[in-house]
Amino acid sequence: MTTAADDARIRVMQGFTAAVAERGYAATTIADIVAAARVSKRTFYEHFPDKEACLLATYRASAERLERILREAGQQTGGGWRERVHALVTAYLSALDAAGPASRTVLVEVQAAGPRAFRMRSETQHRFAALFVELVESDPALPPLDPALAIALVGGINELLLHAADPYTRDGGPFIALADTVADFAGAVIGR
Repeated sequence: MTTAADDARIRVMQGFTAAVAERGYAATTIADIVAAARVSKRTFYEHFPDKEACLLATYRASAERLERILREAGQQTGGGWRERVHALVTAYLSALDAAGPASRTVLVEVQAAGPRAFRMRSETQHRFAALFVELVESDPALPPLDPALAIALVGGINELLLHAADPYTRDGGPFIALADTVADFAGAVIGR
């Protein structure tokens, strides 16, 4: 059960993603965020001291949700490692599509939001890389996946997603259209 304060915080974060999707992070003001969220500035400041804190909270919530989805997909999937990789990739890309503008906003805008955002993004990428390491460790037929190589894999996947999210032309299609490409890429790294 959520409280009124939780609902207001969620609305502010949704307003943030809508405003940033339209204007970009650098150009978005608190006034833009509260207008999109349909809340007062006071409500914004009850939940966040500044725009960066709102970005970080939005990114954290999105990353935690994606990690839960990936862990659930990994537990529900049988079959060989290639099938598990494809299931994880499909779950991830489907979740990004379901999140709508929030996915594109967070994928792109967190990249240039300063050192705190950089550190949070780095920690998130390490957690996602650990999921690939765990997947490999669960199959004794596979050679170990070096954590640095797992980070490179996550970085490569992220680059494919950035191209699909193209915030400047908005020509990117659904992320799920990349499922086979991303799964093939991950399979090439894992099955090397």
